[in-house]
Amino acid sequence: MSNTLDTVAVGSSVGALLPLLTAIVQQPAWAPSVKRAVAVVVALIGGVVTVAGTGGLEQFTHGIPTLGALAAVLAASQATHDLVWKPSTITSRIETATSPKPVTSV
Repeated sequence: MSNTLDTVAVGSSVGALLPLLTAIVQQPAWAPSVKRAVAVVVALIGGVVTVAGTGGLEQFTHGIPTLGALAAVLAASQATHDLVWKPSTITSRIETATSPKPVTSV
């Protein structure tokens, strides 16, 4: 089993970058509650991948360290979004750039 602190450290790094990836999927017109739900689901998926990638599938048999790693990814993604990426407006710009453009009639 991988060291729990290693998994949490990797999870925090993954979580810090997840808002940038989440912004690719999200759309500017979505309600804030939908954006929040998508961000949480992506963070939890990122956490599962992080745990499996750093400790292998057997790490899932250790409940508390696994939940700690999932929480680290979720906390890091939410914190970096609110404190770094959102104020820099980069996530908004990514959302706009990757969203379908409205069709205008001539």
